[in-house]
Amino acid sequence: MFKMIDHILQRNEFQNNPPVLVDIGASGEIHHKWKKIAKYAICIAFDADDREMNFTENISSGFKKLITINRIVTDRIDGEVDFFLTQSPFCSSTLEPDLGKLSKWPFQNLFTVEKKIKLKAVQLVDALKNAGINGIDWLKIDTQGTDLRLFKSLPEIIRNNTLIAEFEPGIIDAYKGEDKLYEVIGFMSKSGFYMSSIDIKGVQRIDQNTIAQFSRLQQRAFRGSHKISPGWGEVCYMNSMENEIMDKRSYLLAYVFALIEKQYGFALEIAEKGAKKTGDVFFNDLKNHALKRISNIQFKWPFFAVKNKLDKVFDAIFR
Repeated sequence: MFKMIDHILQRNEFQNNPPVLVDIGASGEIHHKWKKIAKYAICIAFDADDREMNFTENISSGFKKLITINRIVTDRIDGEVDFFLTQSPFCSSTLEPDLGKLSKWPFQNLFTVEKKIKLKAVQLVDALKNAGINGIDWLKIDTQGTDLRLFKSLPEIIRNNTLIAEFEPGIIDAYKGEDKLYEVIGFMSKSGFYMSSIDIKGVQRIDQNTIAQFSRLQQRAFRGSHKISPGWGEVCYMNSMENEIMDKRSYLLAYVFALIEKQYGFALEIAEKGAKKTGDVFFNDLKNHALKRISNIQFKWPFFAVKNKLDKVFDAIFR
């Protein structure tokens, strides 16, 4: 698989137009899904602080080019926005935590606001324009409550040509006015994307005062044995590639992303569409590669070997 990804990304279509990966809410590390393609790609990562807007380019980051932008990304045209610094930096947000709603959950203290500050803000489309970027291929957003509104703030042409969009929306009430998982599902289901994966995360529903009554040993036992309630989700959407404006580069890159997502059936679908749309015989190689990946999966799974034997037995009995 890796050889095919390298083979595709070394083609002329990507020499002057490399994949564009946008990370809003960057953790400081390369997104694990991007490690196979980082050396071919431009990554734009947003790192919010209170300094003047700064574009930092780094060619020794593991990416072909890494552009770090020191601004909070917002859907509004504001020079500055409120930013709530919480006890856990991973819970800090432009939205105020809803401590009342969080009181039934054991991690309420992580959302305690230690300080409210003003940070310089930028709209995503303006940041891309200032960086000389015209579109997004893979968008990853984790902004503690504002993921969907940031995606919706993009011009429709950019949204429609984005090949993958990843979000981490909430299920429980953690922030006032936050974008919820059901809203992401509702919007994306009407936007020419399909859900490639979803990973539901959560914690046990119990307040901190109750937990404090037990010993540390009992608390550890509780965390390991009691039912976890859904709290938020990590959801990935892939472009369904039904837009007629898609070009050869888009089909090739969507195929690469499908391989990374292990969506081999969709990779086959993309290759077939690409062959029909462009007439490039290279897509025949991609079709064969996808079929091979699908076949290898079936061969490796013991279930298929057992199923094939059972099918033969039932055919012999009931034919």
